[in-house]
Amino acid sequence: MNPCTAPGGTRVPPWKPAQGGQQQQAGAGQDAAAGEEKAPQYSWDQRAKIDPKDYTFSGLKNETVGRLPGKVAGQQFVIQDCENCSIYIFDHSATITIDDCVNCQIFLGPIKGSVFFRDCKDCKCIVACQQFRTRDCRKLEVFLCCATQPIIESSTGMKFGCFQYYYPELALQFKDAGLSIFNNTWSNIHDFTPVSGENNWGLLPETAVVQDYVPLPSSEELKAVRISTDATKSIVPITRGRRQKSSDESCLAVFFAGDYTTANARKLIDEMTGKGFQLVQTKEVLMKAEDAHRVFQQHASEFIPLLEKGPVVALEFNGDGAVEGCQSTINEVFSGTKVFVSESKASASQDVDNFYNFADMQMGM
Repeated sequence: MNPCTAPGGTRVPPWKPAQGGQQQQAGAGQDAAAGEEKAPQYSWDQRAKIDPKDYTFSGLKNETVGRLPGKVAGQQFVIQDCENCSIYIFDHSATITIDDCVNCQIFLGPIKGSVFFRDCKDCKCIVACQQFRTRDCRKLEVFLCCATQPIIESSTGMKFGCFQYYYPELALQFKDAGLSIFNNTWSNIHDFTPVSGENNWGLLPETAVVQDYVPLPSSEELKAVRISTDATKSIVPITRGRRQKSSDESCLAVFFAGDYTTANARKLIDEMTGKGFQLVQTKEVLMKAEDAHRVFQQHASEFIPLLEKGPVVALEFNGDGAVEGCQSTINEVFSGTKVFVSESKASASQDVDNFYNFADMQMGM
């Protein structure tokens, strides 16, 4: 719940410390108070007053600063006028604006709404968000997880890679921010201000190592966060996105909602990538019966009853023999689980197109 919003969505006044915690002096005053009806106390009245300075980094130079898990807790955050700084927000937030920062390394944990970079240059970032936008920026390198199409405007020299990070609190922070680890359009950039004959953005090398761009924090306080940048531990599955596929054979696998959907999807990713196949893209989305007919076609009837339980998770794998490899893995590892998997190489490319065309329309892409 937004801390400034009461249950039911109405705005409430700024928080004030609760008044009911102090003992009254014994005597007549206490007797009088006993006769009065106590005013109701609400949980949002009892929280400490928010100080904007706790949610701002401004005018810093050559510093390492950050916020530990639990310290931002869904508030909005502002970063401005920082130079040569390492900045780490190890928590979820509402929105974050980054203005006029130069040569900074920045980690931003899950952002429920938008992150907006303005007038920044020579920064290296790791970001997870619902919406990503830049304006008047130069030479940003970003490892990104973004649920919607990232947008750049009047920006040049932009480079993007897939978000790759782990610490124990991160999975719950994604949930608190309302983000799915499977909805990541990191490589599908929209340039509002393209220049004929030039390209304002590109992809980071596949061999890019996250720590070479945003080093682990050096301050004692922030070292308490147990970080791993190992690709196999990343909370967000690492996808190829719009990079060139290595094969003309892909395979679609779809898991249906249940207690272990995320774990099952991750297990299949581990099994398939362990066999040398590449994960191209992932998606978590709600489906209706008519969507199932369009995507699963003659097999729709066996999957439609499963759609009421919640969103599906779809995975596209690529590589020679991907269909057979996926089928055998699912039969061996997920024998008791209902999973849609492409039947043949011939039908698989249509399966992939059908599903992702539907999913992109569903998500307004």
